[in-house]
Amino acid sequence: MWLFAIFVAVPIIEIALFIQVGGLIGLFPTLAIVVVTAALGTYLVRKQGLAELRRIQQSLDRLSNPTRPLAHGAMILASGLLLLTPGFFTDAVGFALLVPGVRDAVMHHVRKRIEVKAFTVGGQPMREPPPARDDVVEGDYVEVPRHEGPSGWRRD
Repeated sequence: MWLFAIFVAVPIIEIALFIQVGGLIGLFPTLAIVVVTAALGTYLVRKQGLAELRRIQQSLDRLSNPTRPLAHGAMILASGLLLLTPGFFTDAVGFALLVPGVRDAVMHHVRKRIEVKAFTVGGQPMREPPPARDDVVEGDYVEVPRHEGPSGWRRD
């Protein structure tokens, strides 16, 4: 029922805002605002989306819980859809979702209603990785065949 109410209310709100703003500033400035917000929104969504994608990759590389970057990525995607939809109300909600604090608040609200029981990778439950050690040096080795004599050197 909520979804139906949203699909009915949002277009009505958008039409009312277009009429009010268009009557206040005129047709062409109103259309210019819609185009500028779509272009600016596309730029911001791309920039923040790529940054969030890097955070997702980093959390997966560290074997840490990727819930926060995945949720933020989904909200940035929703923001992009809202910003590409012509209208002032959808633009306001879309720009609001580009603010990390707003995304955290939405995530906190949704987290109250959803409980994740487990998160697994490769069939094994995720655990925090062991702390990094400064005294470990990674390297490769090659086995050297034994030579005759105590040092391996020969005189010719």
